[in-house]
Amino acid sequence: MSDRRGGASSGGGVRGELKQRVKTGRGRTLSQKRWLERQLNDPYVARAKREGYRSRAAYKLLEIDERYKLLRPGQRIVDLGAAPGGWSQVAARIVGASGKIVGIDLLEIEPMAGVEFITLDFLDPEAPATLTALLGGPADLVMSDMAANATGHKKTDHLRIIGLAETAAEFAREVLGPGGAYLAKVLQGGTESALLSDLKRDFATVRHVKPAASRADSSELYVLATGYRGTPDGTRASDED
Repeated sequence: MSDRRGGASSGGGVRGELKQRVKTGRGRTLSQKRWLERQLNDPYVARAKREGYRSRAAYKLLEIDERYKLLRPGQRIVDLGAAPGGWSQVAARIVGASGKIVGIDLLEIEPMAGVEFITLDFLDPEAPATLTALLGGPADLVMSDMAANATGHKKTDHLRIIGLAETAAEFAREVLGPGGAYLAKVLQGGTESALLSDLKRDFATVRHVKPAASRADSSELYVLATGYRGTPDGTRASDED
């Protein structure tokens, strides 16, 4: 959150923006102190509070949708790792009452109008059938802003988040209808090329996306795959009789 105060400067009294700083102590580690400072000084965090979004991540999806027109009224959408619900909140405002959104997470999520949240591991073998039943049919979009807990080791963290994206892509193949889309967080680092190659076999278009709301110093990217060629049973539409 930006802390705007008046203050003198060597430039003749120009009003500037002073960053809030967090003192050490109270049991905080250095990394916790840095995270809290970043949150306090993040304009997207402040904007989310003003505009009623549950998280700053809402603006990432808003920017991606503005550019690629992913969200439309009446869609069926699965939000993987949905907590605290920022992405579901954005989607619900666009798909409207004629659409259906199901958010899934290991954590319980505060209820939200227009979204059905369930506490479930998407790796559960029954998860695809459960989600399809709740949606009332194949999904139009599977989206995931999931990230594995950081270890502080860049290579390990990269491999873990790519592993999540690959597993989520397999889930998407089981619930998406023809023409559907998949959107997931990844990290730059090289090994995501295997994920892209895999997605290109089943989607018409696969691209990287870096919304402005992603922090500039972060290696965070999103992979966006559109035009799913398969069917909810995992077979390619062209292979059907």
